[in-house]
Amino acid sequence: MDGLTQRPIAVSQLAFLPPDAPLEMAPGRLSLAARALRAPVGGALWARRALIFLGTGVLTAGGALEMYNVVDVGGVTALEWALLALFVALFAWVAFSFMSALAGFVVTLSGARAGIDIATDGPPPALVSRTAMLLPTYNEDPHAVTARLQAMWEAVEATGQGAQFDWFLLSDTTDPDIWIEEEAAFRALRRACDGRLYYRRRAENFARKAGNIAQWVQRFGAGYDHMIILDADSLMAGDTLVRLAHAMETRPEAGLIQTAPVVVNARSLFGRLQQFAGRLYGPMVISGNAWWQGPDGNYWGHNAIIRLAAFAQEAALPELRGRKPFGGHILSHDFIEAAFLRRAGYAVYAAPSLGGSYEEGPPSLIDFAARDRRWCQGNLQHLAVLPAHGLRWESRLHLLTGIGAYLTAPMWFAFLILGLLISLQAAFVRPEYFAKGFNLFPAWPQQDPVLAAWVFAGTMGLLLAPKLMAYGTLLARPAELRAFGGGLRPLAGVLMESVLAALIAPSMMVFQSRAVSEILFGRDAGWQVQRRDDGAVSRGEVARKLVGPTLIGVATALAAYSISVPLLLWMSPVVLGLLLSIPVGLLTSVRLSRAGVLATPEDRAPPPVALRAAALATAPRDASQPALRRLRMDYELRELHLAQLAPLMLRPGGKVDAAMATARVKIAGCATLDDALAWLNVRETAALMSDPETLKCALALD
Repeated sequence: MDGLTQRPIAVSQLAFLPPDAPLEMAPGRLSLAARALRAPVGGALWARRALIFLGTGVLTAGGALEMYNVVDVGGVTALEWALLALFVALFAWVAFSFMSALAGFVVTLSGARAGIDIATDGPPPALVSRTAMLLPTYNEDPHAVTARLQAMWEAVEATGQGAQFDWFLLSDTTDPDIWIEEEAAFRALRRACDGRLYYRRRAENFARKAGNIAQWVQRFGAGYDHMIILDADSLMAGDTLVRLAHAMETRPEAGLIQTAPVVVNARSLFGRLQQFAGRLYGPMVISGNAWWQGPDGNYWGHNAIIRLAAFAQEAALPELRGRKPFGGHILSHDFIEAAFLRRAGYAVYAAPSLGGSYEEGPPSLIDFAARDRRWCQGNLQHLAVLPAHGLRWESRLHLLTGIGAYLTAPMWFAFLILGLLISLQAAFVRPEYFAKGFNLFPAWPQQDPVLAAWVFAGTMGLLLAPKLMAYGTLLARPAELRAFGGGLRPLAGVLMESVLAALIAPSMMVFQSRAVSEILFGRDAGWQVQRRDDGAVSRGEVARKLVGPTLIGVATALAAYSISVPLLLWMSPVVLGLLLSIPVGLLTSVRLSRAGVLATPEDRAPPPVALRAAALATAPRDASQPALRRLRMDYELRELHLAQLAPLMLRPGGKVDAAMATARVKIAGCATLDDALAWLNVRETAALMSDPETLKCALALD
């Protein structure tokens, strides 16, 4: 018997959302005066900042002087001046990172706490505030997403403070099959968890993740004091979530507290490289940044708690003028929201000493580059926000560092090209030893190779020193050292990670340089689904994506060899990485059965919340079926789906939905559901599933 004739279920039993509690969200503005600071910066913090910038200045001046001495042998040509300018900018970037890492090294060795001080011992504190847990999702695996949600829900319930948290799965999913799978997975979640869990899917993906969060705030925000933003791959311990909420209760000046997520569940070699590097080097670097930034910290978009009233009043994003990719909705919203909160006087703290915050990373170099392309566009959009009125200089510095993270790639590329051009000029262009006019001595075009080697060694030293300092902090903490497997194992991991990172870096330089060029020429990155499996990319995909860096490596090697073998040897670190880009891409995407020397404490003793999420994710699931067929077969799921729909006959502005209109015409011409499944495309299927009457017509087919 067709399920359409079965007894209906009461809609009151199918409620997916709580009652509305609207919270007005002020329009985003770039022109706004700064407010009086609730979290002022004291003299000690100013002294710390002076030390960081003074050290950066001294190192940069020393590097610039040495590089000038390298090129100033018989005068400096125009190309050499350009080379020197690029070197100074890039060396300043390296020196600034080194000084922050050095601060973290000293802070970690001394046992001091950087950032906001949140007690981590004793029982979880009692809460009086209400916190909303928000997990935006976009075409993710619903079974894995709800497994993580259930694991976190259970962890919070175990603290005894579960009544203070509500959980929201906020879907921007566009694939109809995944949409129905989400609803089925959420139904199972509601059956397993007797708590306040809610699901909402948007019909229009307006402004992507930031728009998803903003729409939730405007509809439900007044019912909560705080919100904790998660990513689809986020995991957080129950104790951590409770202590974050308590910290917001006791620190009224705080607008946002950012945890330091640790990468877990890596399976491929590339993923394990990220996991090992983030776990060993990350805490020291984050502590160093928190030491001198104080209340002027930054936001990374997830695993952070935000004061809702402050966010709604101050942190709405503006829509940038002009066309994409620079105009329109801001892709990288997190830096801007932190800057706007700080402009209003609220503190933005980091909590590096608070554990229990986890995430997953891209499984392959190809996936990492795809995510990086989207971040590149979002960060370059910040150029339009830099001149905004009222921003603190620390917030502008965060924006600049985000922009610089991508502009430095084409700068390094240009630096290499200039070096080749200078060498080609010296080798193949007839030199003019005597300038016009009277000169007693010729101007010999040459450079100091010995001094150049020392400059290169100094630059590499500043790049590698933070890794060795992080290993040094590990040696000073016996318990942490044992968690890594002893002294030699993590040292071997540092060496392995450093070598592979050096081989990967040239390819990433090419990818990022290409991304910047595409954005400057107006190409939009769009919104791609992230791959979160074990990184098993095909050989063809690796070759197709990495053939560009390989060809650049061949051209660079031939150009260097045509000048001299010593120049080729000098450029070999970059050339080798480019030539080996395809083999390295294949090697690092291979799944590893054991972590080996790249093992982290979380590999040896997985966090309980991660173990629970993994167990739930591997539980049996129903066989995947097309959305319409599943709705026809599962009466309860169909009623759940219909209960949360709103008619979508017209688009905003009175325009007819073309996909909906086409779907109706096709349905009218179909005799069976199989005909409809074969004829409807993804957009048309999603459209008809958004309209109850059209959906019922489709499901009534034979």
